Amino acid sequence: MPKMRYAVLKLGDLLEFVEMPADHVYQLTALNRRLHKELNKLTAANVPALPHVVAECDALDIVDNACEVLHGLEYMNGLEKAFAALDEKSYPLISLLTEIRALQAQLEQWYEDELDT
Repeated sequence: MPKMRYAVLKLGDLLEFVEMPADHVYQLTALNRRLHKELNKLTAANVPALPHVVAECDALDIVDNACEVLHGLEYMNGLEKAFAALDEKSYPLISLLTEIRALQAQLEQWYEDELDT
């Protein structure tokens, strides 16, 4: 069984839990920090609200049924969709999308390889 790791994301009072392969969670954290550095430079009207990664952990026991664990690829697909939908005129969004899509592709490959084994 592959080792999974969890990222805990917070937006206001809302917590999100994202499950990813252990070797990829640090990339999500780094990407999240990079996106937050660039968010204030975006001029589009529909810039998504982006949670902050507040913790990473190896084990997660959720005791509140209202909380769900998001599949890492599902989270990345939603993130890519949100940023691809931006109608950005002033800031070159291509580098942010490239970083998002790179991690997305790595996860797709990882899950594909796991299905093969």
